[in-house]
Parts: sequence; structure tokens; C-alpha cells
Amino acid sequence: MDREKLQSLFDLSGRVAIVTGGTRGIGRAIAEGFVAAGAGVVVASRKAEACAETEKALTGMGGDALGVPTHLGDLEGLRPLVERTVERFGRLDIVVNNAATALREDLGRFTPEAFAKSLDVNLRGPVFLVQEALPYLKDSPSAAVVNVLSAGAFLFSAFTATYSAAKAGLYSFTRSMAAEFAPLGIRVNALAPGTVDTDMVRNNTPEAQERMAKAAYLRRAAHPDEMVGPALFLASDASSFVTGQVLLADGGLVPH
Repeated sequence: MDREKLQSLFDLSGRVAIVTGGTRGIGRAIAEGFVAAGAGVVVASRKAEACAETEKALTGMGGDALGVPTHLGDLEGLRPLVERTVERFGRLDIVVNNAATALREDLGRFTPEAFAKSLDVNLRGPVFLVQEALPYLKDSPSAAVVNVLSAGAFLFSAFTATYSAAKAGLYSFTRSMAAEFAPLGIRVNALAPGTVDTDMVRNNTPEAQERMAKAAYLRRAAHPDEMVGPALFLASDASSFVTGQVLLADGGLVPH
């Protein structure tokens, strides 16, 4: 190992990544980090204006970027997302399943509509996006999938049971994908953030936000940029012998 080889471990030059939920919060930070590492990045989000703004910002960083409005809950939109990526860049190497929706539904008061919406965005969409991307990932010499979970998948999760269950399900799919796709040369891992200073967290009361931040050993919320290193590790050659694993970037929230 020398300096040049070490630096190459985290170099994404020539690779192309899709980052869902890539216009704000953790997804935006990951998209910026991947551009800085040399990747071509496609950001997907429900809002066209947010996609256009993010594409412009990433291009302004000197990156090659594309914004594609996509709702992860709508399966019909997933193939066009992949097709536009390949039309623009000619390849697809990395999928970061970051888009999520955190609906509060108390046990005993579920509605079928909200239950379906949570599972569609948090679980079904990511699984089917990987399925759409699979033909191109198989052709990549450095294919990687990063499924963004939540520390809530591993904790008692009062009032967010559906969200947490969907994330736990995505972890199970991560393990299964890793096993089935290993012969194809595709690595699949998961990133599980703890409390991060994002819009999703800010939707809670100030008192709840403080409790969430203080629950971890580090006793603070993370900045979204603190998720870039873990995501880059899982997507790059730095983790070339890692698959089927979950990286808890939670400040010590989940007990072991």
C-alpha cells in the first residue's frame, strides 16, 4: 500500500451513480460527495424543481450530473430513471437507495393507505429499482448497491413501526441481494444512520429532536456530510471485500 493506491481506493472517476432522495439531506450530501470523488451522479426526487436545482449545483462543483424527477412509490417511473441514466452516461455502477418517507402511525390506528405508502417508498421501490438496474450493474466491473436504512430498524420503534419495519425489511433484502448477486460481481451493503440533522428529523418537536440527539453515546445529531464517508466507503473499492453488511453510522445509538 502506498499513497497513490490508498487514494485510488476512494476514487469514483469514470463511475456512474444513481442517488434517490438526492436533492436534500443525506442524499444531497452523498451526491455532492460522489461528484467530488469523480463520479457521474444522477439524483432522483419527486420534485422536478429540486432535481433541476441540484443538477445545477452539482454541475457547478465541476461534476457531471443529471436530475430525474422520480417517485419511488411509482414503479412505472423506475425504468425511465435507469434508462435516462444509461442514455446520458452509457453505464451504471452504483445505486444508492436513500429516498424514504417517515409517516407516524400508531399501532392500532393504521390506515391501509398510509401503510401501503410507507412500504411502497421505503421497501418496494428500492427493491424494484435494483431490479431495473441489474442488467447494467452486471456489466459494471465495480458494481455496488448501498441501501440506506435507519438505526430504527434495530431498535424499539414506538410510533414509527411501519417505517422501521420497512427499513428492517430492506436490511433483509440487502443480505439476500448480496448472496444472490455475489457471483455477478455486485456488492450490496447497507448504511444505517442514527439521528441526522435533516428535514425528516426537524419535522419532530424541538423536545423530540433533543431526545433523539441525546440518545446516542456521542449525544448529538450528525451533520448530513458525516454520512458521506460511510457511503463512499461502501460504494468504492475501499470496501471491495465487503458485502451483505450494515454500517451503523449512528453515534453509538444502537446497543450491541
